[in-house]
Amino acid sequence: MRETRADRLHHRRRRRREPRPSAAPPVVGLVSLGCAKNLVDSEKILGHIAESGAVISADESVADTIVVNTCGFLEAARTEALGVLTELAERKRAGTLRRIVVVGCLVQRDGQKLLDVVPEIDALVGVHNRADVVAAVWDSVKRPTRTPGARPLDLYLGDYHPQAWEDRGRFRLTPRHYAYVRISEGCDQKCTFCTIPSIRGPLHGKSPDELVAECRELMADGARELILIGQDTTSYGADSGYEPGLAGLLRRLDAECEGARWIRLMYAYPSVFTEEMMDAIAECERVVKYIDLPLQHINDRMLKAMGRRVTRSQTEALLERIRVRIPGVTIRTTFIVGFPGETDAEFEELLRFVREFGFDAAGAFQYSREPETPAGRMADQLDQAVKQERYGRLMLVQQEVALAAARRRIGASFEVLVDGDLGDGRGPLARHAGQAPEVDAVCLLSTGGCARGEFVRVRCVDTANYDLVIRPLERRLSVVPGP
Repeated sequence: MRETRADRLHHRRRRRREPRPSAAPPVVGLVSLGCAKNLVDSEKILGHIAESGAVISADESVADTIVVNTCGFLEAARTEALGVLTELAERKRAGTLRRIVVVGCLVQRDGQKLLDVVPEIDALVGVHNRADVVAAVWDSVKRPTRTPGARPLDLYLGDYHPQAWEDRGRFRLTPRHYAYVRISEGCDQKCTFCTIPSIRGPLHGKSPDELVAECRELMADGARELILIGQDTTSYGADSGYEPGLAGLLRRLDAECEGARWIRLMYAYPSVFTEEMMDAIAECERVVKYIDLPLQHINDRMLKAMGRRVTRSQTEALLERIRVRIPGVTIRTTFIVGFPGETDAEFEELLRFVREFGFDAAGAFQYSREPETPAGRMADQLDQAVKQERYGRLMLVQQEVALAAARRRIGASFEVLVDGDLGDGRGPLARHAGQAPEVDAVCLLSTGGCARGEFVRVRCVDTANYDLVIRPLERRLSVVPGP
């Protein structure tokens, strides 16, 4: 009888569960590059590796096997990944590293082309074969080579299959008190500059039941802030026919995630952001009044060229409705500068919009040409110097807006979540509900005694550039280390 794909998957799972040989297990270090979605993959990869009996090491220098989870979205990310791989190749040639396993988006994008640059790579694992990292790490499946005498290479580059990965059983890399929750994978929006659909595939989401179970596991592990992510969170449910959509999911998580104090939404898409979603954010107690809404541009011609399916007037109307329906909302956004054909006048229009609207936080990217995308094939590609100059000007305008917003907070009282001393020289750090980890400004505690993961009422007493200087409203004793 012919073996089906389901049979092959079942046999592969059985192989992963079988006891490992008596030889010393590999000591594995992991380098995680890219976005929060990649970080979730890294945590699940480490969970698979730990369950297999391998040793996980936080110190790369003592690891004999390194797994690199790559990002392939932008040229800068690919350059960073190749730099890391080149350094590891030097270690391998020096005899201090046994095995290099490369996983993630760059593998899915470039496949075996990576070997032209870094031939020391031992295994390639695509984004649709995440669980195969166990076999790659243990070097348990020897594949024949096409070239006589060449070193065997393990390839796990399977085709796309349309289920969202189950992300429970992760080996957490974030601080214990917050965690990322990937609600969906892939994207159907087809922006002309983006490679995500070709790498990650079309939108496919987890069921509400799966997400509730995952959130409960994370809360049991200490997470008090759950950060919902996906390439396009606002289209949640479109692939499965889940009629309540993102608004329904927010309401369910708000009702059933009693252990979480904050539920935060990231990566909302403007053309499909509905009033039902706004109302859910406004009405759900645990859902923070924070929206990450990447706009990319404001000029109509640029928005059309980018394939954003929204106009300036529609964008402005949406932003106005958000501010009215969600009192006190924090709006973060990102823009692309130097898109093909962007004129001086169109860029100046963007600058005026950023200055006048007053986003609470805004980031920018210099357009990265991806040849396989429609934008990559457009005429009028701009010089790097032009993109760099426009990026600097945009960030200076947003700096003025952000500094003014920070100063308006002086004297205000609010609640923060303590992240602890992160070792960057600024002392104890915290965040209010309008600050997401890693991407936004922070609050600087002017006194000790606050434990990591604790919620504290504070008053803002000063600013330090974008950051707020805060003081607990109640007197707190410093934490004295034990003997």
